[in-house]
Amino acid sequence: MHETGAITASSLDLVFQTNDGPVHALSNVDLDVAPGEFVSFIGPSGCGKTTLLRVIADLEQPTGGTISVNGMTPGEARLKRAYGYVFQAAGLYPWRTIEKNVRLPLEVMGYPARERAERVARVLELVGLGDFGRMFPWQLSGGMQQRASIARALAFDADLLLMDEPFGALDEIVRDHMNEQLLALHARTGKTVCFVTHSIPEAVYLSTKIVVMSPRPGRIIDVIESTLPAKRPLDIRESAAFLELASRVREGLRAGHSYDE
Repeated sequence: MHETGAITASSLDLVFQTNDGPVHALSNVDLDVAPGEFVSFIGPSGCGKTTLLRVIADLEQPTGGTISVNGMTPGEARLKRAYGYVFQAAGLYPWRTIEKNVRLPLEVMGYPARERAERVARVLELVGLGDFGRMFPWQLSGGMQQRASIARALAFDADLLLMDEPFGALDEIVRDHMNEQLLALHARTGKTVCFVTHSIPEAVYLSTKIVVMSPRPGRIIDVIESTLPAKRPLDIRESAAFLELASRVREGLRAGHSYDE
């Protein structure tokens, strides 16, 4: 565990300069994520959820305020491989088997062959793909491809997992299954997870904390601490506690829209 927060942002701003003038993507964002938390970011399209994730990953540079990742600047955290990133699309190379896709960051980082093999085997088991390593991406379902993508992000054992709507393209039944598996994975690994979603039920089901964001410029409207137990069967979504949390998220989203000009 880190003595510092996993992520600490203060008065964070980001303005993009475009041909049509400045676009204010993030405005005065204050955020604290503790090690081991599962934090979902939810808000309407264009509210800055993905932009905030990209700032954490050092893929975008803020124009104001401060942010630290595991006590470092985002740039230092990126160089030290302090996070794994899972995108909306699995992004697997079709000419490489699943195990070779998962192995790729370890090859880039120069891990010895034996350690690469051990890590790949371990993370494939962790995501339930232990028997599928020699198959190619096109031989797997969309949900299995995303599990392979998660395995690749876990392969070098970073403390932080950044996930940008990884299940958004999956059908509801598969998405439910992936949510259950991700919750179990979080319990087993204790990783800090930052998770972008458009789905209120997904955010409430998965998270220890839900960050509700407003339309552009992206501001944090509400930060909701979950009251749900750590172990959550899918039918918890019908419980009074779950519905109460979902209602608060919905109210936050509505309040955010009232700022629209």
